[in-house]
Amino acid sequence: MSIMQTVTPVSHDLDQFTVRRAVPQASCRMVGPFVFVDQFGPAELDVGAGMDVRPHPHINLATVTWLLGGEHAGAIEHRDSLGTFSTIRPGTVNLMTAGRGIVHSERSPADERDKGARLYGMQTWLALPDGREEIDPAFEAVSDLPRIEGDGASATVIMGELWGSRAATTCHAATIYAEIALDAGGAIPIDAEADERAVMLVGGEASLDGEALDLYTLNALKPGKAMILSSREGARAMLLGGEAFSTKRHVWWNFVSSDRERIEQAKADWREGRFPVVPGDSEEFIPIPDGQPKTVSYP
Repeated sequence: MSIMQTVTPVSHDLDQFTVRRAVPQASCRMVGPFVFVDQFGPAELDVGAGMDVRPHPHINLATVTWLLGGEHAGAIEHRDSLGTFSTIRPGTVNLMTAGRGIVHSERSPADERDKGARLYGMQTWLALPDGREEIDPAFEAVSDLPRIEGDGASATVIMGELWGSRAATTCHAATIYAEIALDAGGAIPIDAEADERAVMLVGGEASLDGEALDLYTLNALKPGKAMILSSREGARAMLLGGEAFSTKRHVWWNFVSSDRERIEQAKADWREGRFPVVPGDSEEFIPIPDGQPKTVSYP
């Protein structure tokens, strides 16, 4: 068996599009450094509508935003408290390192709203390793990413090293992340080097060593086993993982840390307005949840 565990995401209906959260769950708290895995779309919103994620804070993590291409390709405008403005499009990875604290917003651009905004992609968080959780916040957008072609398959290496090619994207811990596209009859090997790996089918039909994959389900793979991802009809999938963390990470709302007290401090800092503001998007913000947020850590 190549698949060690399957994780069915929790779906959140946000009016005109769906967000599917696979991690964290009680049965799967992390895959390598990935401590949060959301998949959204494909969706085409009404003309004039768009995604509006108001300014909100993060600590002790790095966010990775990746948009999928094709007919549902869209764009997202990112702003953060460092003064960054970046328009995310398919083929470019946005890596925002929160470190000791950052605030950002994500919204559909005006030209997307005018024609009906399209949304299709992945939002993931990476826990920062021990000793580096409180590093300086930073941002990078990387477009010059390795692309692998052959045997009816293509893949973009988003982070880390896969198939003999390494992405220029910063890795705070050993990380692998890739988008895979398979033609009908296509196949690609899945390397065995990472401590922990998972595959999520985000479109079409595919199997791992003959085991069929369910759409949007996160499939944790058996460690140390090389395998083949193949498709009879064509598919799109995400491969993610990396080094296993020996120290537990706690997650509450938008905060991740190895120290629960650090999360309590971040809550107080956001309530009291001690985080920096986002230039160009400082009129709104997301308040601390009154009760239990949708994203929490598990024992």
